[in-house]
Amino acid sequence: MSIQELGWRLDFKRFRVYLSDKYGVGRAYYFIGFVDGNNDLYASLQSAGYILIFKPTLRDREGKVKGNCDAELVLQAMVDLKEYHQAVIVTGDGDLSCLVNYLHKTDKLLRVLAPNKHKCSRLLNKAAQKQIAYMNELRQRLEYKRKEPHKDGTL
Repeated sequence: MSIQELGWRLDFKRFRVYLSDKYGVGRAYYFIGFVDGNNDLYASLQSAGYILIFKPTLRDREGKVKGNCDAELVLQAMVDLKEYHQAVIVTGDGDLSCLVNYLHKTDKLLRVLAPNKHKCSRLLNKAAQKQIAYMNELRQRLEYKRKEPHKDGTL
């Protein structure tokens, strides 16, 4: 959502390659609320190399879908703690500052990637210290570009 507020859409396949090439990420978890009818999205993310961790969702009084995945991310990071050298956490949410702080203190934090520098929590910035980067400048590299059909209708 923060990327979309910057005016572009993230290409999740390119982002997965970026995580692997830039940071050596082997396993990439994607924490997402489960919504019936989004099967194509889930299949696309899995085919791009993400391991999906689903959170049940609810609708609020206005009908907006809610599925906060913070606790699932923290739990997975701690369950897998001995299985990785260092973690890359993609978030701008201050609710994860306690995890980031712990990973930083135990030398298990490689990088926090915040989607939008202007929306990133100050708590998260403080916890990550110098191990935070922002995705604002990655548009050229990671923007989803829809393939336009040729005049003959082929892609």
